[in-house]
Amino acid sequence: MAEISWQDFEKVELCVGTVVSAELFPEARKPAYKLRVDFGDKVGIRNSSAQITHLYSVDELPGKQVIGVVNFPRKQIGPFMSGCLVTGFVQQDGSVILAVPDKPAVNGQRLA
Repeated sequence: MAEISWQDFEKVELCVGTVVSAELFPEARKPAYKLRVDFGDKVGIRNSSAQITHLYSVDELPGKQVIGVVNFPRKQIGPFMSGCLVTGFVQQDGSVILAVPDKPAVNGQRLA
């Protein structure tokens, strides 16, 4: 694994946000959801395609806080434009456990 400098890490905007809505993304190549995540006043609401269907249902995601990278360029995923990367931990079976704060945080707060 390559080492990075502190300055490299500071370039990545990892922020907490709250899932506003979640829906199935049937056009995705791999099973995924379309998420809308509120990252607060500075960043706003961003869309994300998340391959988290193995461990999460669309009904349990709204209101859940997640950690996302908000300064990647937007990415076209089929007919959907993704504006952030919701982070998680890929398990050996390919399922993803979301990276989440363990206590409520203000949307838009940056990971330190």
